[in-house]
Amino acid sequence: MDGLTLNIPPSRTTGATPSRAEPYGRIAVIGMGSWGTALAIVAATAGCETRLWGRRESLATAMAETRQNPEHLPGIDLPEKLEPTSDLAHALSGAEAVLLVTPSHTLREMARKMRDHLPEGIPIALCCKGIERGTGFLLSHVIEEELPGHPVGALSGPTFAHETALGHPTAATVAFPFRHHDRIAPERAPAARLALTMQTQAFRPYVSDDIVGVEVGGAVKNVIAIACGMMTGAGFAENTRAALITRGMDEMKFLAEALGGKRETVTGLAGAGDLTLTCSSSTSRNMSLGTQLGQGIPRDECFGGKPTVVEGEVNAISVVDLARRVRVEMPICEAVHAILHEGAPLAETFRALWSRPIEGEPRALDINLHPHEADHA
Repeated sequence: MDGLTLNIPPSRTTGATPSRAEPYGRIAVIGMGSWGTALAIVAATAGCETRLWGRRESLATAMAETRQNPEHLPGIDLPEKLEPTSDLAHALSGAEAVLLVTPSHTLREMARKMRDHLPEGIPIALCCKGIERGTGFLLSHVIEEELPGHPVGALSGPTFAHETALGHPTAATVAFPFRHHDRIAPERAPAARLALTMQTQAFRPYVSDDIVGVEVGGAVKNVIAIACGMMTGAGFAENTRAALITRGMDEMKFLAEALGGKRETVTGLAGAGDLTLTCSSSTSRNMSLGTQLGQGIPRDECFGGKPTVVEGEVNAISVVDLARRVRVEMPICEAVHAILHEGAPLAETFRALWSRPIEGEPRALDINLHPHEADHA
């Protein structure tokens, strides 16, 4: 692939010639589900040699023969430069970057399997969302612990896999920490190079240096989406969902800031964008689960009784646990956690959420108003 120009504002470069940035020539995408396949399609469409790994040999073989993913994205053709494989060593051989798209609860196990096959020092971008249960680690911390010596970032945003694979206009954030040498030569930074690697006429990446903010947004939005679904299923409509989205974004901001992230990241694609999408469509499994529970369907009967992994269900435990550790109040996430994991009744839990003392919306306005008991006698 030809090098592309990375434009840096003249005010920062004192009129210097824009730098030339090189996309990666070969990447590995680990995870053959719908999102992993969609990202592999984007990378291959952009001209990158792409190997897509999945655990099941039968699915990898079927994809190689039919040039489609019959289980997760049927009817969508795979580009020529996309090679499906169930051989992890082959998938990682010669890779210049890795997109890790396995479920968050299997991430540590997957990282350990990759250890002996991963080329030294290549960047790893997390495309799964969550916080590790028990440790309270952001997923980037899990990778740093299991695969030291590799730059670790994230790719996140308002992205449904099917629409992305079809080539609908889509935007996402690519975030890696920017170290000193990355700021001096940003065209060599992993975030910049991966963004250029993934750019197509339809897929537009943005570059960020705030991986903490991006990861927090991705984990919390799943829990808020379940809350929105619950209230939708219970018969409430747009006012309620708008309130939950807005106040849920505030919970994101407080947690991101407490962990060293930037509040403004939460107002971007990986925060507000992803939150709005996930909370507004039944295509989201998180929203769908909440809707079914709000309708009174028992958990084991949701999704027609089929075992279905819903990231927000797991995230509700890890997000609330982490928030308590760092002393951040997250009442919406607490309510979802109580309903899903403590047997709290849905209607009473949300009634209590709406009956909390009145607060000031700007954080600087320190107001906490309790009604007089006599007023409700």
